[in-house]
Amino acid sequence: MGRPRRADLLLFATALALPLHAAAQGAGGRTIYCCEDNSGRPVCGDVLPMACYGKAYREISPQGTVRRHVAAPLTAEEIARRQAEERRRRFEEAREMQQRRLDQALLETYASLEDLDTQRGRALNELNRQLEELNTRMAELDDRRFKLEQEREFYDEDKVPRELAADLRAAEGEVAAQRAVIDAKTRELNAVRARFDDDRRRYVELTLGSPPGR
Repeated sequence: MGRPRRADLLLFATALALPLHAAAQGAGGRTIYCCEDNSGRPVCGDVLPMACYGKAYREISPQGTVRRHVAAPLTAEEIARRQAEERRRRFEEAREMQQRRLDQALLETYASLEDLDTQRGRALNELNRQLEELNTRMAELDDRRFKLEQEREFYDEDKVPRELAADLRAAEGEVAAQRAVIDAKTRELNAVRARFDDDRRRYVELTLGSPPGR
């Protein structure tokens, strides 16, 4: 009879302990929400108080341990500023990636600085040769137009032969067109010279000088 009585006491003790354990677990699982209201006074509650809406708040255990800090929602200005910073960051990343591709292409295009200078000289010489030919042709067209203008001076304004007037108009058109071609070729020459100058400067930085930004 003694042994069953001890078993009954053990069961009774276990039954008493279960509610206490559950209560302890429930208390430990609660969360208290605290923030400072507009006056700077602390406000707390089992649910997030209305005064904490739109503000930073803390999640605290019943023992007073801060479980989590929750930041206040961003304002419209903060959102706009963060978006602008993100755009700048992405732009800078894209720019750096593009520069790396250009640098790699530059190093693959020229075997050495001497190779770059050789290609530069060859390209500029060819463009200068073309420009000389265009200027020579321009001189010929100018000379023809000048002769036609001299011939027209023998006639009154209203008595210039139709064929001569047509030839003069054609000559003036050819001169204008040739001048446009020369201007375009000159711009091309300047652009190629500037490109080679930039390539040379960057090639020196990549192969002989310190990396940019150091």
